[in-house]
Amino acid sequence: MQIGKAGPAVSGIAQAYPDRVEVRGRDLCGDLMGRLSFTEYFHLLLTGEEPTEDQRYFLDLLLVAIAEHGMMPTNVAARMTLAADPGSLQGAVAAGILGCGPVILGTSEACAVLLEEARAKVLAGGDAAAITLEMARAIHAQDGRAPGFGHPVHRPLDPRAERILELSDERGVSGPNVELARRFRNAVAEVWGKPLTMNVSMPIAAVLLDLGFGSSTVKSIPLLARTASLLAHLAEERQRPVGFLMAGKAEEAVEYRP
Repeated sequence: MQIGKAGPAVSGIAQAYPDRVEVRGRDLCGDLMGRLSFTEYFHLLLTGEEPTEDQRYFLDLLLVAIAEHGMMPTNVAARMTLAADPGSLQGAVAAGILGCGPVILGTSEACAVLLEEARAKVLAGGDAAAITLEMARAIHAQDGRAPGFGHPVHRPLDPRAERILELSDERGVSGPNVELARRFRNAVAEVWGKPLTMNVSMPIAAVLLDLGFGSSTVKSIPLLARTASLLAHLAEERQRPVGFLMAGKAEEAVEYRP
């Protein structure tokens, strides 16, 4: 990911004044509050523009798709942190977010970078099928892990991924990046010698790119979604605590060998 060059000390996001708050050039109280949904507001904050109807629809869809996936390590870490310090809700959320990496939350950003690279080669005159096959072979030769493919639970299909693709087709949003995602599915199956589950990360990246988002913003959607999930787990932890129970089970499960 490329980071922008340092420049003048300027921000275009927001400014608070004695009588108002201005966000992205709009009056927060007089214009945005009561008019925009949080998803629309998130898009405005992130990009500086209000979303189109398709952008809003799919941001909502993707946030719902990736927010919750059971008692994952991120949620376990958050619950155990809250158990150890019941007054630190923010610390427990932070503990969960710190565990949101490619293994737990997915490789949506890596998928977006992969798709952008493939798309650039296609625009330069390459054949999409040949390019995705070549790139899959290169990945396999290096470390054998194709971003967006494989899942420990969902086999042979990730229902979330399939639903995203279905709705993207239905609403006419599927474009060159969704097509490339599907071509990568075929290429990965050929190179690995067996079909691998296309997990939710690949359609998230493909649909966002087709909607005009850049690869550097793709990871923000899973992070925002998982924050909502963490807050739900922590609310439940306060009502039905299991943090210390999980810590105890970990102690039982791990054998001590001096």
